[in-house]
Amino acid sequence: MSNPGLRATRWQVSAEITIGDGGAAKLKPHPLRATVLSELHARPFTPIETPRRVLHFAFDTGAERGEADRAALVDFCARRGLTAPKPSDKHHHVAFGGTALRWEQHSEFTTYTWELPAERLTAGAAPFHPPASALAAPMGLVPQPGPALVALDLHLLADGADALAPERLFDRASLAVFETGDAAALVATDFKSDPAGFVRILVVDRDLGPERAGALVQRAIEAETYRTLALLGLPEAQRLAPSVGRIEKQLAEVTEQMRRSEGLTANHRLLDELTALAAELEAGAAASLYRFGASRAYNEIVQLRLHTIGERPVGAYPTWSSFLARRMAPAMRTCTTMEERQANLSTKLARAANLLRTRVDVEMERQNRDLLQSMNERTRLQLRLQATVEGLSVAAISYYVIGLLGYVVKAARDAGLEPVDPAYVTAALVPVTVLAIWWVVRRIRRRHIAREG
Repeated sequence: MSNPGLRATRWQVSAEITIGDGGAAKLKPHPLRATVLSELHARPFTPIETPRRVLHFAFDTGAERGEADRAALVDFCARRGLTAPKPSDKHHHVAFGGTALRWEQHSEFTTYTWELPAERLTAGAAPFHPPASALAAPMGLVPQPGPALVALDLHLLADGADALAPERLFDRASLAVFETGDAAALVATDFKSDPAGFVRILVVDRDLGPERAGALVQRAIEAETYRTLALLGLPEAQRLAPSVGRIEKQLAEVTEQMRRSEGLTANHRLLDELTALAAELEAGAAASLYRFGASRAYNEIVQLRLHTIGERPVGAYPTWSSFLARRMAPAMRTCTTMEERQANLSTKLARAANLLRTRVDVEMERQNRDLLQSMNERTRLQLRLQATVEGLSVAAISYYVIGLLGYVVKAARDAGLEPVDPAYVTAALVPVTVLAIWWVVRRIRRRHIAREG
């Protein structure tokens, strides 16, 4: 016999792990261990008795809307003396007055699932009677958390004559019907909204039992919810299509101009155009990255739920999987194709920009080479001019120095110190003076060159 205490706490995760007979030793768990373990039991199937009417709503909720919705649900529970969700809870289940509410909060949407009591359903009444709009009053007890994405009316009925004729309830052109692998249930819908805005799903209980009925109902609801959310990527792909097409056309025009363009100015202009196109493309890709990724994930969940159900065809009607493969798969391929176009176009823009940038670099190197050659030519001219100026400077300085020396020689002769003719002495001093001044100027120039080097 199992331990009652163990059964009561089997889904609870303790803060510490006790080992040893005496319980003295304890292991400190990872901070995320409790979160990881509890995630496996986050959304258990709720047993459902037949007959039952289930109204399911999904609302678009971001961070701020989600917090406001949680606060409204806490107030809803507090006013009725019900257990309120904790700040960290992502799902909550309460029952009051025979009505059960299952609340779930996801990353971008929140769902409210109302299970109406059997006594509110008319015995022997036709499916979906009374209409969902007359039964949706409980949803008005809480503020609408955001724009409505999904409004679903699911009717779980026991096997009967009316239930066996889904073509009388739905549009035959869009009717999708399947039965479970063991024929314990039949599920039908046309994926269309009724005049009140509800998509209707009929579930015929042949031999399910409460647990299996609850599992089947929840999987059918999740398949419809995630189908709607997956298709949110299609409008985004359609919105981006004109922009991506225009960028592709402009890229072809720019690359054609690259073949004929010459000169740094023209290449700079083309590079600016490519940069602007790349910025516009990346902005659109960044804005749609989450939406396309979410659509892929939601579509995978839909396929997983239908695969888990194990559909089996009924007559000539398509199953949900085959119907969605024909109607929903093209939309998913459109989103995938748009992602691929964005990625391929981004790669082509990068290649074209790199090629054009290389051409600009080559042009700039050519200009720099011409500039350096021009600078070298000017430097050679400056050196020649400097040499000429130095020669003239040596001549001019030598002329003045020799003139001064001539006065000294004449003064020495007048004083009787120089017996030689001053003209001969002055002439003899000319080469010596010129060489001395040239040597001094050359030394000064070398000293300046050494300092600059």
